[in-house]
Amino acid sequence: MQNQPRPTIATMEEKTPTTVTTTMAEKVTPLDEKRISHKSTLSTSSTATNSSTSSSGSCTPLVPSKRDTFRSSIIDLEAQADLSEFQEKKLSWLRYTVINVYKRLFSLAFIGNAIAFIILVVRSGSSTSPLDLVNASAVNLCVCGLARQPLVVNSLFLLFGSLPRSSPMRLRRLCCKIFHLGGVHSGAGVASCVWYIGFASLYTYQFAHAPPTAMGIAVVALVWFVLALLVSIIVVAHPVFRMKRHDYFELTHRFSNWIILALFWALLIMLSSQDPGGMGPFLLHLPAFWIALLLTIATIHPWVLLRKVPVVPEPLSPHAVRLHFSHTTVRFGQGISVAKHPLKDWHSFASFPDRFDDTLDTKFSCLVSKAGDWTSGAIKEQPKFLWKRGIPTYGFGYVFRMFERIIVVTTGSGIGPCLSFIADDHRPLMRVVWQTKSPIKTYGQRTLDLVKRMDPDPVVIDTSVSGRVDMLPLVLSLYREFNADAVCVISNPAMTKKIVYGCESRGVPAYGPIFDS
Repeated sequence: MQNQPRPTIATMEEKTPTTVTTTMAEKVTPLDEKRISHKSTLSTSSTATNSSTSSSGSCTPLVPSKRDTFRSSIIDLEAQADLSEFQEKKLSWLRYTVINVYKRLFSLAFIGNAIAFIILVVRSGSSTSPLDLVNASAVNLCVCGLARQPLVVNSLFLLFGSLPRSSPMRLRRLCCKIFHLGGVHSGAGVASCVWYIGFASLYTYQFAHAPPTAMGIAVVALVWFVLALLVSIIVVAHPVFRMKRHDYFELTHRFSNWIILALFWALLIMLSSQDPGGMGPFLLHLPAFWIALLLTIATIHPWVLLRKVPVVPEPLSPHAVRLHFSHTTVRFGQGISVAKHPLKDWHSFASFPDRFDDTLDTKFSCLVSKAGDWTSGAIKEQPKFLWKRGIPTYGFGYVFRMFERIIVVTTGSGIGPCLSFIADDHRPLMRVVWQTKSPIKTYGQRTLDLVKRMDPDPVVIDTSVSGRVDMLPLVLSLYREFNADAVCVISNPAMTKKIVYGCESRGVPAYGPIFDS
């Protein structure tokens, strides 16, 4: 089957005077023929790359001079991209911002608790026991904590991502939203605090109307101290504070959780000591006891696996470094958390396999680009060892394996998480749009070669030549021409929101990591 000629869309500058031209198919063939055509194109691209590499030592692109490539490419794109079919739908802003999936999950968790509270009040009335409220708070704390536990997260992603491609598209697009799980985490967390406020108030009221004891005073003080910690966690978790003071958020979140768990155990023991039936029977029949036990195990598990592991840094440029690891193996869609100090700031990075590189004897790597103090330090210091905790965890990209064809959109170092796709032999067919400054100079030819394993003709926009380009028209045009099922966006928060909303508001399924993914 002959490949159709493809019009130029975007260009990329290399160290040499030539530039890479990326293209897109003009016509869409039946699905089976597309697979054959895509594999044929991949093979052809690989042969051309190998030929170029053997003759010049690097992948040397063929194409027009850089003087007028981008101006003409923009004109060509506008000429072919009649996007009149992609009109914004009514109430898009309400659906995709005000009541997006994350907020819907948050609301469901909170409303479910409100219904449970009404039922409890109707059934018990004034005879409601403080223990009923503390049990309800513990249940929500359990849901909140487990929603972030690596084993639970992996299980959920495997479950939702296992949906076969033969399933109804509507169901697949819905299951793809699993990365909004943070809505359950935060909704249950806030609900647990509300239940605990009820417990603290009711227990204090009953204490005030009973003969004072030293143990009673100690319990009341402990109850309100735990409440203060719960409130502090919620305050620092607010998106505005979290983005501006992320280090403070992380430290407060982690250590307050540990202290609350320890104090909660102390509280249960103190309450049980006041029970006339004895400590053992009291705890064994109290749901909060078993929940605290489960939460303790879930909290300790990642830290039991804390290790200091060797790192092989590969400097790419003053703006990026690739960190290679060998302490474990990773699967498609998984990432790891690393830190320079085990009790300070932890950073999560998507990973991709090193099996396509023959220069280093390592298992996988992460791409780190300058985006803050930690990443800047990693680029400058070239760490030889880093701390890791827990196990590799599935993330945003894993669920895209349930689609047949996708558009991958990224900017800058966002290409690192995208490279995770090369680890999956059953990945969907894809077109890649990557906008970045001086890609070869910043990330190296080997990174581009890995990108071409996802898409033999990636659309790479060099902003040092063109400046920043509005990618939405390009993405919509590619979505139509490639007959894609969905759009995957991995960029900075502002760009991700812009492209995802621009697509969704026009009826194009699009997904991108959110602040609480």
